[in-house]
Amino acid sequence: MSLTKKILIALVLGVVVGIVLTFVTESVYSNLDMYLLGPVGQIFINLIMMLVVPIVFVSIVLGTAGLGEPTKLGRIGVKTISFFLVTTAIALILSLSLAYIIKPGTEGVFDVETADYEASSAPPIMETLVDIIPTNPVEAMSTGDMLSVIAFAIFIGIALAFLGEKTQGISRLFEQANEILMLIVNLVMKIAPYGAFALIASAIGGAGLDAVGSMGAYMMTVILGLILHAAITYSLAIWLIGRSNPLEFYKGFFPAMSVGFSTASSSATLPISMKAAQENLGVSKNVSSFVQPLGATINMDGTAIMQATAAVFISQVYAVSLDFTDIILIILTATLASIGTAGVPGVGLIMLAMVLNQVGLPVEGIALVIGIDRLLDMLRTSLNITGDATAAYIISEGERRREEKGS
Repeated sequence: MSLTKKILIALVLGVVVGIVLTFVTESVYSNLDMYLLGPVGQIFINLIMMLVVPIVFVSIVLGTAGLGEPTKLGRIGVKTISFFLVTTAIALILSLSLAYIIKPGTEGVFDVETADYEASSAPPIMETLVDIIPTNPVEAMSTGDMLSVIAFAIFIGIALAFLGEKTQGISRLFEQANEILMLIVNLVMKIAPYGAFALIASAIGGAGLDAVGSMGAYMMTVILGLILHAAITYSLAIWLIGRSNPLEFYKGFFPAMSVGFSTASSSATLPISMKAAQENLGVSKNVSSFVQPLGATINMDGTAIMQATAAVFISQVYAVSLDFTDIILIILTATLASIGTAGVPGVGLIMLAMVLNQVGLPVEGIALVIGIDRLLDMLRTSLNITGDATAAYIISEGERRREEKGS
């Protein structure tokens, strides 16, 4: 049985058990949650948190170094990075707007402990920007200061790109470290069904039946954000910049989208994505071979939408107000986090833990969304690979028109 089916079954069973627990006595629920559901869920959360710093650092170093010599990036490299950053920022603004309009985590629906939790006050924006550059990278890693870790990783990646063959050994070491981390992620995801079951049953059992409706609202908010981003942002880019029919684009790329949905992995879908872009959409092989693999590493609009929506959802559940600085920090952190999100199932939750930490929200809030995350993971993977193909398509069309003018 596939992992997707296992998690879906665990989700259904967790919801059923959680609903049943709403009808038992408080002592029965407390004992079950204390000795079974709570520990299983917390172990899974700890495993996720264990991977945050190393996976972000290694992934971003490799992603930056993979750009090659900066002098060789040229026009296509600038266009690609610009497109990824702009669309990710749009995705975050769209998802934050939807989250504040729909308000999926309405205060009072979830019975969470807020009395002992105090959100730390956010520093001024300029101080935050200055502090991105770490004075001690090792300290930044040990304390989980992820913006500083990201900045340091980018510098390392740029240095590896400049030095090229001189640092092949170090580059290979990072590649091997990435392989080790991806294996650990896959191992952690094998126990995801048990973690999802325990977390969703505990959340619903403690919150009551109203929680089901609220989590449904969260799920619908994320799905609406994914649909609108594809229908508006990507479609307008294809129509206005690529000068093509968006419907024809989606029709040609649909085989890859369906594989992305079933695998929930941008990396696993990459060969089919490139084939669909080159054969069905007419993207040049050179552009496709550069843009889409790069996008599978650093372009995760679907993941960014989930992170922003989940952050607002959790803040509403815990009745913690996010000020303007927090919102900017979410946009900045989630944008940079999307660069380090590996294209395998479940890594988005690791990045969500980073975003929550950065704005002072409790990581335990992941328990409220993890049960339905696998469903959303499949959908956002389809969006992620569609964004990569959109970038490759409009850049390829732009280069074709440029060559036609030159000739």
